[in-house]
Amino acid sequence: MTGPVGPDREAAAVADRYARRAADVPADRYSLLRPDVWQTVQERQRVLLRLFAQVGVQDLAAWHVTEVGCGSGGNLLELLRLGAAPERLTGIELLPERHVQARLALPAATAVLLGDARHAAIAAGSQDVVLQSTVFSSLLDDMAQQELAAAMWRWLAPGGAVLWYDFAIDNPLNRDVRGVPMARVRTLFPAASRLLWRRLTLAPPLARALCRLHPSLYGVANAVPWLRTHRLAWIEKAR
Repeated sequence: MTGPVGPDREAAAVADRYARRAADVPADRYSLLRPDVWQTVQERQRVLLRLFAQVGVQDLAAWHVTEVGCGSGGNLLELLRLGAAPERLTGIELLPERHVQARLALPAATAVLLGDARHAAIAAGSQDVVLQSTVFSSLLDDMAQQELAAAMWRWLAPGGAVLWYDFAIDNPLNRDVRGVPMARVRTLFPAASRLLWRRLTLAPPLARALCRLHPSLYGVANAVPWLRTHRLAWIEKAR
């Protein structure tokens, strides 16, 4: 009996890569108690709020939002704190253990779906925002990226947007991921009517090393734009 091929094989490969990474990475690597992590998160929050102001977002309560690869639910919890309505939020998670964590963390009114987002039962044109955070950099198959981007775009209502956070630069120490530069983002969403993006996030290996010396060094190094490895983007669909 043969296994999945092409993009379907990629979903299984992603699960294998995450399992291997979990075994190799310290348990507190992404803890908010670490100075490199909380500074990264707070910087992303500030940039996101400035981006919302730029595009005219003033009230999240009416938004329908789906997050692809919602992990343990942290990003959706942030949106709830910003005023999003729990019954209008949906998380999709490929990995069963993370799906369980998200289900426990998020309100009962928030839908949390388990499975491959490319096949999720999200109605076309039903979402105001589709969010992804470091998902595409974990997809090493071009067709898998394209299929996921097409699904996300299909779910968006006219005037909606993909909210994108991912790194744009390859990590030579981690062959399980690859950077997704903005040129690739434009290729994945060729029909975007507007694309705004910001450079942010001090390269995580550097951030960890500097914060071991002193937390204030994060801000010093992050003042150098070319040391920021990630991009936060608003990819808008025409009305």
